[in-house]
Amino acid sequence: MRAELETTGDIALSTGRRAWTVGVMCTAVGLVIAMVTIVNAALPALAADTGATQPEQTWIVDVYTLVLAALVLPAGALGDRYGRRGVLVAGLLVFAVGCAAPVFLDTSTWLIVARAVTGFGAAMIMPATLSIITASFPAQRRGRAIGIWAAVAGVGGLGGLVLAGVLLQHFSWHSVFLGPAVLSIVLVAASLTVPTSRGSAGFDVLGAVLSALAIGAVVYGILRVADLGWGSGVVLGSIAGGLVLGALFVGYELRRASPLLDVRLFGNAAFAAGSVSVTVQFTAAFGMFYALAQYLQLVQGYSALKSGLALWPVAVSLFPLSLASAPLVRRFGLRAVTCVGLAVIVAGMVLIGQLDAGSGYVALAIAVCVLGAGIGVTAPAATSAILDNVPPAQYGVASAVNDATREVGAALGIALVGSVLSAAYTDSVRSATASLPPQAREAAEGSLAGALAVDAHLAPAARAAFAHGMGISMLALAAVVVAGILATAVLVRR
Repeated sequence: MRAELETTGDIALSTGRRAWTVGVMCTAVGLVIAMVTIVNAALPALAADTGATQPEQTWIVDVYTLVLAALVLPAGALGDRYGRRGVLVAGLLVFAVGCAAPVFLDTSTWLIVARAVTGFGAAMIMPATLSIITASFPAQRRGRAIGIWAAVAGVGGLGGLVLAGVLLQHFSWHSVFLGPAVLSIVLVAASLTVPTSRGSAGFDVLGAVLSALAIGAVVYGILRVADLGWGSGVVLGSIAGGLVLGALFVGYELRRASPLLDVRLFGNAAFAAGSVSVTVQFTAAFGMFYALAQYLQLVQGYSALKSGLALWPVAVSLFPLSLASAPLVRRFGLRAVTCVGLAVIVAGMVLIGQLDAGSGYVALAIAVCVLGAGIGVTAPAATSAILDNVPPAQYGVASAVNDATREVGAALGIALVGSVLSAAYTDSVRSATASLPPQAREAAEGSLAGALAVDAHLAPAARAAFAHGMGISMLALAAVVVAGILATAVLVRR
């Protein structure tokens, strides 16, 4: 069959080459998202082998997200300036080095450094994948490709949990780093075959520094909520400092002839609504995954691998509706599709909040399917709203805006659920722990895992308390998404 040729800018691409490009880019972004969660499954074995303290374990997990979020905007701008494929390949090489390092340097300090390096590589990879896809398709045909990319990004975290579970059943914890390193090298070779593009703008060094410091400070503050609480001076100071730096960034960029990010884009209703939508979607999704991972293992007794597999029904609705998102937006408009999709996410949150220790798997599967339907409809629509409202020369930095809002939303979701669930669990379980010695009571009230370790007789009450806390935390997430619905309704006329 003769391949159909179409021209995108100065590039003539066959249908087959476009499909190959989407496949390679989706594999790369799936790998980046998977590395957010893959280490969580290996953390117990890793800590036992290396002697990593609890604070060190926290940094092994969180430094990846912190560096990725802080550097994704400058990395997207680098792709616009110097070529998106070149930045992608460089990012994959850095990513591979960061993943391979723990195989040879397995002290806790070096693991933290290696995860930071991996996050730097991820920051280069993520915006390049989306901008390459966007530049490879004409506007009227890119919706389906963006839908596939958004679907893969949406379930990449689950892929990481399943991959880690499979590897850890047969190999040591080093395998969860070595496997992604090998895949990164394979993707380097594959990426050399995809088309490249670039913009004509210069690179705004000071803007890049300000954006990295601003986003990094906000994300750092949010990440510290889990161990310090929302009232901590470190948390509040970091977030406030990030907001001040963000204001300086905006003021500086408004005066630049060639800014890193044209902040006036947020005056475009669709661009702003897309950014808000992506943020609240990932707040809901990562908050939900954080709670359900503990619910399945500690309440339902699933293994790490079974927990990951149990959540895959989310893909049953997410993938097909991701492909239908663009036609739905053309038919009904961005406002209607986004508001309805976010409302479906709220419904999914409410259903998940109804789960308790006695709930069967069918109830869980239905709840995550509903959630997946909402994300499937809204994620591609929001991403397209961001990318369709910038000139081709800024595809990289616009992709980075999409990615940065995802990371901020993910960090916020985990922090919000972690703090609300912990407080509600402690309040609910306190009546059952009143007769315990002080040290045992403190452990049991601190977490469900602590309660199960202290006294098996506490298990029913502790599991019920956890389910109660999870229900309240899901309502908190639902409230965030409702705020996103209201913002979208105000911002977008159609």
